[in-house]
Amino acid sequence: MEFASSSLSSSSSSFLKSEPHFIHDVFINFGGEDIGRRFVSHLHSVLLQNQVKTFISQENLHEGMKKEEHMRAIRRTKITIIVFSKSYTESACSILELEKIIECHETFGQIVLPVFYEIDPLDVRHQKEDFGKALEETAHRSYLGEQLQHARSRWSSALNRVAGMTGWDVRNFRHDAELVKQIVSRVQMLLDYKELFITQYTVGLESHVEDVIGCIENNSTKLCMIGIWGMGGSGKTTLAKVIYNRIYREFIGKSFIENISEVYDPENERYVDLQENLLSDVLKSKYEVESVRMGRTMIENVFSRKKLLIVLDDVTAFGQLENLCGSREWFGQGTVIIITTRNYELLDRLKVNYVHLIGLMNEKDSLELFRCHAFREGKPRKYFNELARNVADYSRGHPLALNVLGSFLCDRTMKEWKSVLSKLKRTARSMDNHVLDVLKISFEGLRDTEKDIFLDVCCFFIGKERSYVTDILNGCGLDADIGITILIDCGLIKIGKNNTLEMRPLFRDMGREIIQERCSEEPGKMSRLWFQDDVKDVLKKNTGTEAIQGLSLKLHSTSRDFFKANAFKEMKRLRLLQLYHVQLVGDYGCLSKELRWICWKGFSSKYIPNNFHMKNVISIDLRHSHLQLVWKQPLWKKPQVLERLKFLNLSHSRYLIETPDFSVLPSLEQLILKDCPSLLKVHQSIGDLSNILLINLKNCTSLSYLPREIYKLTSLKTLILSGCSKLDPIDITQVKSLVTIIA
Repeated sequence: MEFASSSLSSSSSSFLKSEPHFIHDVFINFGGEDIGRRFVSHLHSVLLQNQVKTFISQENLHEGMKKEEHMRAIRRTKITIIVFSKSYTESACSILELEKIIECHETFGQIVLPVFYEIDPLDVRHQKEDFGKALEETAHRSYLGEQLQHARSRWSSALNRVAGMTGWDVRNFRHDAELVKQIVSRVQMLLDYKELFITQYTVGLESHVEDVIGCIENNSTKLCMIGIWGMGGSGKTTLAKVIYNRIYREFIGKSFIENISEVYDPENERYVDLQENLLSDVLKSKYEVESVRMGRTMIENVFSRKKLLIVLDDVTAFGQLENLCGSREWFGQGTVIIITTRNYELLDRLKVNYVHLIGLMNEKDSLELFRCHAFREGKPRKYFNELARNVADYSRGHPLALNVLGSFLCDRTMKEWKSVLSKLKRTARSMDNHVLDVLKISFEGLRDTEKDIFLDVCCFFIGKERSYVTDILNGCGLDADIGITILIDCGLIKIGKNNTLEMRPLFRDMGREIIQERCSEEPGKMSRLWFQDDVKDVLKKNTGTEAIQGLSLKLHSTSRDFFKANAFKEMKRLRLLQLYHVQLVGDYGCLSKELRWICWKGFSSKYIPNNFHMKNVISIDLRHSHLQLVWKQPLWKKPQVLERLKFLNLSHSRYLIETPDFSVLPSLEQLILKDCPSLLKVHQSIGDLSNILLINLKNCTSLSYLPREIYKLTSLKTLILSGCSKLDPIDITQVKSLVTIIA
């Protein structure tokens, strides 16, 4: 393994200047001038309008391109569209191209999309009717003797192979324009030319970028694994994103899995989730993996011939690497895998090709980065120049500390600057602890409600959708609309793709350290509990107190641990409860009446106990539950009305037979019941949901009827019914408010 660092800076990487492996996005293969003038010309025009670099086979041959160059062009194209028509086999050129296309598909994993234009796919597959006769005539014109027999066999095999691939039959479309639109949409999705968002200021990164890309270029003909190693907040993720944006167009498929340490909890070893994410990213379709072993096999089978770009960000456990890129045999030549981590041992154990150390910034770059954040335009205000230099010095060249301090001091008075400088002078600990002390200054400048929002997010809501978290925290009285915006402006929280809340690992660690510092010896007195050993200890010893506002315990699905409900009795201020596969026995009335968020994956009871107080709950998430009924209410007892409930997620509850009575859920906005295969009945009170925005019944395979009351819904925007194979057709047009229907 070779070790690289920023000191190896080169002037420029030839990788950035050299001719790319892929010159074209799309190659269109077809036969016959008539189809070329009509359909192919139309398709080509629309692809070009959408900035898709397209190569038309016949057109370039007519311009005099040599056959060898032409075949080379096929190899250098990511996606091939083959347009089969009745005249396709009249052209030997088209069929020779087809052979090369199949070869590239099998060798390098290039994508093939067949289109059947006014011809039956079975005629192509079995070379029937005039299509087969034309193939025979073309073979006789081109070859003699043994060569003729070999050619017929090869051509027949190639046609059979492509005709069995997923594509489009023009007979299923009203007109050519509709088909072209769908083809172009699919091509754009497969190409996925979207750059990752990068921080506004990338001071001092270019030399690192050139070093890493130089390493990639030196290994361009084989699998290249590169580790980016450095302390928390040193810019590893930003560096990986810049490199990704520079080179991602060179690859057949790509995936950037960010913030693995937080989103994929190593304690639960949810490697299946990681494998599904990787497969879905690369193949641009949803994949479900039943086991880790199956996931490893799928990765090997699907990726072994493809040239891919994969970035695994913030890796903390070897199992994460072992189950995503555990063998070099899983990947095709030219594949690049970049791993960012704080742990050098993981990279050494994986035997990566290179380790790139990203260290601290020099004095000049430190001051420039600090000024960018503190003064935005980069020029210090009058009298602030020396102060800026002194504050930047105390950040010790740490990029995240410079970012946070600069953002915190932006637009503040000289008195406030001097106060911060005074605090910085009092910190003289080791580098890791010093950085945390610097970051805490921005936390200490927040109001109490903003501090609570920050601590809630760092313990429970990283990776969750912003508006969802906002509703829950607003329900806790925290004014999250404004609070989250302030935290974003301070740089303490960032917004990820799909509008999710993300947080740098160092901020997460800082928040959790702040919680632990207050009562490290007595976990039962901490405001939030998430460390698994602490939670188990508190629940088993019944040492919980009124101080606990949030609790998270994630067990493996095979866990046999159980706890007594009485252990929650003193947690009277508990607002946030997250449990995975936790079995609770006893009186559910002991749980807090202040709960706003219940996320209980694998809830083991057949129904929710009636004494489980949920009056103030905003969100109930019981995915993968064992529920048969949501509530089992005695006839003589008035049901509990959940006035504030907005989100109800019972997806993957395989034993659920019927929905609850919705009349007790007047504020419900989202109802998610996907993958509930035993669901037979949707309560007619669904028509009473005056605030409902989303109903997801995907793959409720036993559901055969929807109550007509659903037509009364005036707020419903999205209705998902795909996979409901027994469901009678309903007149969706009667639901006037619908924007999205997936059936």
